[in-house]
Amino acid sequence: MKIYKTKNAAILEYEGELYTKRVSDWDQFLNRTHLFSSLKDELSTFETYNGAIEEESLLKPMGTQEIWASGVTYMRSKTARMEESKKAGGGTFYDRVYDADRPELFFKATAQRTADPLGKVRIRKDSGWDVPEPELALLISSSGTIEGYTVGNDMSSRSIEGENPLYLPQAKTYEGCAALGPCIYITEGPISPETKIELQISRNGSVVFNDAIAINQMKRKHQDLVDYLFRECNFPNGCFLMTGTGIIPPDEFTLQSGDEISISIEHIGTLTNTVA
Repeated sequence: MKIYKTKNAAILEYEGELYTKRVSDWDQFLNRTHLFSSLKDELSTFETYNGAIEEESLLKPMGTQEIWASGVTYMRSKTARMEESKKAGGGTFYDRVYDADRPELFFKATAQRTADPLGKVRIRKDSGWDVPEPELALLISSSGTIEGYTVGNDMSSRSIEGENPLYLPQAKTYEGCAALGPCIYITEGPISPETKIELQISRNGSVVFNDAIAINQMKRKHQDLVDYLFRECNFPNGCFLMTGTGIIPPDEFTLQSGDEISISIEHIGTLTNTVA
């Protein structure tokens, strides 16, 4: 089951059919336990949708939920973070957190700072080394249950984070620093560990970077990340949690204005954004 958000309504895709329903409060609509069975039970309140899903009309599938993020959950991410910060004396920090019981968790974005599908993401003007981080993002209820999955783009300034690990909030949180979409994939059980994430970056019509990884390469379990996040934080409307990246462009690569970023995750779809 997939949920798409448009200006005034939700479009639900289920068993090859499309349905629609006007939604005025997306916080309430998404924040439920057993979301799959709940939506299935209320399918009779939806109208049949006879049109096609037009990507240009889609909005980020969220209400006012906060977006949080996880770091150093893949070996490739640990290696890259250690390399970029070693000159600042922070190289061992990432090695330690990768092996520690406590994960790295940080606040990422509000809805205001999050781009829609086909919207524009940004790179900081005071940064010279910037990359997208393609991630599986979890939709989590206020009760701490994982209810769905979407595609997340965790835009990152590697030059700022590498200068000093204490600059992480500036490297991660700014206007246009994230994107979510194109839909929320709702399942009865956990997403398959064989699910692949793919990143493609195009510049002037040519692909300049492409790579893929399966989420079973993550060291940490999704529920473990959620449990740590909810230890001392309450989320009255639920939240989203990006689960980290295992795809890192080479050190000589940096995003440029006009680049097109496409992140595809099996079962969910493709989130495409342009760099402003």
